[in-house]
Amino acid sequence: MSDFDYKAELAKVPEEPGVYRYFDSEGTVIYVGKAKNLKNRVSSYFVKSNQHDRKTKRLVSQIRKIEFTIVNTEFDALLLENNLIKKYQPKFNILLRDDKMYPFICITNEPFPKVITTRRVDRKLGTFFGPFANQKAMYAILEMFGQLYKFRTCSLNLTPSNINNRKFKVCLEYHIGNCKGPCEGLQKEEEYIAEIDQAKHILKGNLSLPKGYFEEMMLAAASKLAFEEAQEFKEKLLVLDKFQSKSTVVNPNIKDVDVFSIVSDEQTAFLNFMKITNGFITQTQTWDVKKKLDELDEDILTMMVWEMRDKYQSEAKEVITNIPLAIELKGVENTLPQIGDKRKILDMSLKNVLYFRKEKADRQVAEESGGDRKMRVLLTLKNDLQLKTLPRHIECFDNSNIQGTNPVSAMVCFKDGIPSKKDYRHFTPKTVIGPNDFATMYEVITRRYSRLLEEEADLPDLIIVDGGKGQLSASCDALKALNLYGKVPIIGIAKRLEEIYFPEDSIPLYIDKKSESLKLIQRLRDEAHRFGITKHRDKRSKNFIISQLENIEGIGKITATKLLKHFGTVSKIYEAPLEELETLLGKAKAKSLKEQLNIINPV
Repeated sequence: MSDFDYKAELAKVPEEPGVYRYFDSEGTVIYVGKAKNLKNRVSSYFVKSNQHDRKTKRLVSQIRKIEFTIVNTEFDALLLENNLIKKYQPKFNILLRDDKMYPFICITNEPFPKVITTRRVDRKLGTFFGPFANQKAMYAILEMFGQLYKFRTCSLNLTPSNINNRKFKVCLEYHIGNCKGPCEGLQKEEEYIAEIDQAKHILKGNLSLPKGYFEEMMLAAASKLAFEEAQEFKEKLLVLDKFQSKSTVVNPNIKDVDVFSIVSDEQTAFLNFMKITNGFITQTQTWDVKKKLDELDEDILTMMVWEMRDKYQSEAKEVITNIPLAIELKGVENTLPQIGDKRKILDMSLKNVLYFRKEKADRQVAEESGGDRKMRVLLTLKNDLQLKTLPRHIECFDNSNIQGTNPVSAMVCFKDGIPSKKDYRHFTPKTVIGPNDFATMYEVITRRYSRLLEEEADLPDLIIVDGGKGQLSASCDALKALNLYGKVPIIGIAKRLEEIYFPEDSIPLYIDKKSESLKLIQRLRDEAHRFGITKHRDKRSKNFIISQLENIEGIGKITATKLLKHFGTVSKIYEAPLEELETLLGKAKAKSLKEQLNIINPV
């Protein structure tokens, strides 16, 4: 930044709404942004640079020139930003258009318009409907048009003068009944345009007008006793009814509305759009956007709402979203429903976007794992928990006690998805009195990772604690005290519904019960529980034996513990020769113990 005096540049920036542009040393636009207050927003890149992430710092390091444009409102700034991003395609801006070019249906601007499909949008060519992310739906509409109407497919220039001068002859399409021969003047243009208008209404999702027209024509033909003609119109009505029955009905009371939902992680935002017309879903598309900087979800969503409404030529006055838009769009109401039919529509959109994200993650896992099952499970776990790194080293903690007696905690370690038993550890609480799961978890986490820090050993890629929000919170407090919070991912798993809890998030994650990642978490939890229970039983048995030995005259707790530690079991104490007991306890105490053991039946 030595050759760029940002303070001098900032002095020129006004406190007005507008759009700013950053240029690099070659004069290329590298970023376009909008702001309610240009001075505050632009200054934040330079004044608060220590708070930026790596990508934003890289952007700032490349800025050599700043330009700005003042506008009247935030909405005007959104429009200008959108246009400039499309024009310059800056490398630090997210892309505002999908990489895929979905097809459109176009009704051409010419005498006797044609209905065609195209991937190239040129508004001068005609009126465009789409794009159709689902091409089956598009071809279903075209097939229906073929059953309802006789639109021409030729490329003839059917001007009135050409038709009157009889420049053209009907083709095979006329003879097989697919065209009414407008090229020879056999079909009036008014009649043809009326059918084109009906097709436009169908493409807009309004089937009531063409249905009303066919019903009217059917009744008129029947009144003239033209029953064959009436039957033709009846069959067209049946075609429309069949098509309508296959459409996804949302709610007839909800007319025209656009629905958007967004979920994201640090690298990618996933979005779904549903266009609803007269209670039917007429368009739907799901896509992802790669983040270039630390963009907020509401900013991405607002850009995409504007982009997709323009792309799909939406005139809906209401937009339903799962988070608020960053700014208010002119003439459009932004709704965030919590209950009712609109909430059901939003849930449908969210279901689509979550499925899309999972499907994409699954494809990525399959590609990256290369058929290695262990690697596939770890990659799935990484995606499900949104971890930054692959969890090759996982440690799981569990507390065991019965009515507060003989408490013990266990830590098991999995490496590359399989148990690493040499790294298993037991902990007997030293600072906790009585059954206090939270305090015990705090102590055990502190002891484990204090030791690893002292030894400069590798920290795990993931910590799992058996328990819900309470145990997780205590564990997080321990990590904070060690300055490890945020450096090592940690989750809690609650047994009842297998909820996964994250720090500072009250809403749990529910992983698919059939998921390999959840099964791995359950294996860790169950292994920690087994390991802890085994130690707990050993400890309880040992304490019982010590208490029994203490009942022998002259044997206290210290002596009982020494005996058990040396011999291991009570039966070996019974079998021990007097000489060995004398070496351990002295002659007098050994003789007394041997005499008393001889009159006690071994347990």
